[in-house]
Amino acid sequence: MDIKKVYLVLFVLLSQVTYSQDGIPVYSDYLSDNLYLLHPSMAGAASSNQIRLTARKQWFDQNEAPNMQTLNFNARIGERSGLGGIFFNDKNGYHSQTGAYLTYAHHIMFSRSEVDLNQLSFGLSFGLIQSRLDETQFDPLDFDPIIAGIIQSSSYFNVDAGLSYNFLNFSGHFTVKNIIFQNRELNSADYESSNQRKFIISGAYAFANYGSSWTYEPSLMYQFQERTKEQIIDINGKVYRAMDFGKLWGGLSYRRSFDGAEYLNGMEVENQKLQYLTAILGVSFNKFLFAYTYSNQMGNIKFSNGSFHQITLGFDFLSGREPYDCNCPAIN
Repeated sequence: MDIKKVYLVLFVLLSQVTYSQDGIPVYSDYLSDNLYLLHPSMAGAASSNQIRLTARKQWFDQNEAPNMQTLNFNARIGERSGLGGIFFNDKNGYHSQTGAYLTYAHHIMFSRSEVDLNQLSFGLSFGLIQSRLDETQFDPLDFDPIIAGIIQSSSYFNVDAGLSYNFLNFSGHFTVKNIIFQNRELNSADYESSNQRKFIISGAYAFANYGSSWTYEPSLMYQFQERTKEQIIDINGKVYRAMDFGKLWGGLSYRRSFDGAEYLNGMEVENQKLQYLTAILGVSFNKFLFAYTYSNQMGNIKFSNGSFHQITLGFDFLSGREPYDCNCPAIN
């Protein structure tokens, strides 16, 4: 196969994840007991306050490979309010972005008691993001009038909004990211839309037999990019085992795009859609959490070995509230 065709298909497939990737990219972080990173309405929604630190790295055998780090916390303030904050650093070759979000969430309880879970939540996140393009390492002999040979940067403000409903073992979420249309003053912005708005819908239900130490939680997550009409779905399954010290858990996630790219394989024209298979292993020990996530890109055409690694560290601290009487991993 022509190597130029390989790179073209890789670009189209990867663009389904990275195109207009303003703000925090949507990976599988949320499956590591980190729903607030995806849904602002989950700030302060859990029975304990949370701190989460993640580090993600792609293609260890490649220089300037994509990597991202996030640090976030969220806590309940009073009876009905939640606050949160997110700091992130995302780098992909010569492009990078850093930013911070502050979140306010409001929680309405319909429960009969403090341990029954029936909660509707609304959240708003206000973010400030700086995008950078480092042109200092470009070859000065390869003249291009659009390349200035400097580090360009552009800062912009945006807002995410969402709602969540948690009722006993069920949880559902709807979030709109990048609500405000924003132009970025980088050379590459000439080729990118000011509309980076994205819609995310997710839901989960936990099953457990009475008195059993095992809990099973299937879930779905759907993304829609307004400008490009791109669609992606995650199909997930997790299992939890209660232990004396906390719990062990693991899961699998399958991500697939609705759109694909055509390529020439010999004399035949074939189509490939973006697909990932992700495995997750985690342990909660008292108030501490550790999780490892491994993703592998599927398909005939992929860059290098197509693998992605992520580690999540967490700490849960008291909020003054008792755990809810339900099998609800997202909350308890």
